[in-house]
Amino acid sequence: MPKLKTNRGAAKRFRVKKSGKIRRYRSKRRHILSSKPSKQKRRLRMPGMVLAADAVKLHRLLPYG
Repeated sequence: MPKLKTNRGAAKRFRVKKSGKIRRYRSKRRHILSSKPSKQKRRLRMPGMVLAADAVKLHRLLPYG
């Protein structure tokens, strides 16, 4: 069976944890930060987890994750 290719765009955006869950970073933290409250910006620093329904698709994009 041939090797599977990792989707490079997904590899840059997601990390697979040892438990198999997929970690993601939050959006809305690139620009126009002066208009956002500190509480929101602080919350955006924390990584989130991908929902189980989307994780199935991402495991296909990250076969060796």
